[in-house]
Amino acid sequence: MKRRPLLLFLVVAAVALVPWIGFLLVSLPDQYQTRHWRLAWVGFDLALVILLGLAAWFGWRRRRAAVPILVATAALLCCDAWFDVVLDWNSSDRWLSLGTAVLIEVPIAVLLAVRARTIVTAGVASRELTVRDIELIVGNPSAQRLLTLLGTRVMTTDELAAAAKLSREEVRATLRELSRAGYVEASGQGWRDVPLNLRAPRPEEIAEADRPRFEAFWDAKLAHELKLFRRAFRHPERFGPWAQGSRARLVLSQSDLRRFADEYLELLDRYQLLRAEDGRDGDGEVRAVALRFYAFPDDLLTTDADGGSGRGVPVDGSHRDTP
Repeated sequence: MKRRPLLLFLVVAAVALVPWIGFLLVSLPDQYQTRHWRLAWVGFDLALVILLGLAAWFGWRRRRAAVPILVATAALLCCDAWFDVVLDWNSSDRWLSLGTAVLIEVPIAVLLAVRARTIVTAGVASRELTVRDIELIVGNPSAQRLLTLLGTRVMTTDELAAAAKLSREEVRATLRELSRAGYVEASGQGWRDVPLNLRAPRPEEIAEADRPRFEAFWDAKLAHELKLFRRAFRHPERFGPWAQGSRARLVLSQSDLRRFADEYLELLDRYQLLRAEDGRDGDGEVRAVALRFYAFPDDLLTTDADGGSGRGVPVDGSHRDTP
């Protein structure tokens, strides 16, 4: 479902619930005797156990599928706390239910909700490349220098000014631009870069006046990629264990390829989350690593469809790798 119809549905549902709540308020009795009371609560707790188990499993494997599971588990815990307290309010178990809700169920629900938000926000953001991006990351040397420095560690404004040999005013102004574009964000210790996946716009969506700038950017991107590969192949000793690579040929449908690309992006999110949590690997060293994923039909690779131009080169990848 698209965003606007979904938002409209949510607004209508919220408005429609108001008179329904009023009807329940005046029509429901204070007491009601029902059957299957035991089945209702046992089934509810069984569902809670299953969700907790799934949340643990997906969380252990750092899968983004953990997000809806964590949110659903948090919602069930809040429901459990509400019904325990309300239904036991006039019984001898009132204080036990209240203590369990306040000290156990609600805190765990909050913890799970915060964890779900961390998984979402720690992943790699994705949006479409714009002319403003090209101006900022290609035509602004100060922005390039700051992004390179922030790709290594969190730095304060003063540290960036000293390392980049720029004035504090210029650093502040450039950081504001980069922050508005989604490249960096302020943290408690200073500024840090934000992993960003820039998607190439569809050719028909590019304004005619902007085409030369996009084509020049893609040509420069292609030259940068070739330079990077040439250096890696000619001087592997410079990279050591930090250089990894793999090639394969698969027979895939379009839907298979889309799922493969989605899983690749999920893998990036998982390792970005690992970096956000830990920040160090087993050897105690962390470096900014340029990652690439390309997939092309085999039959098209045997033809020179674009005459050597870089216009067909995708721009998916971290901003740190942009020339």
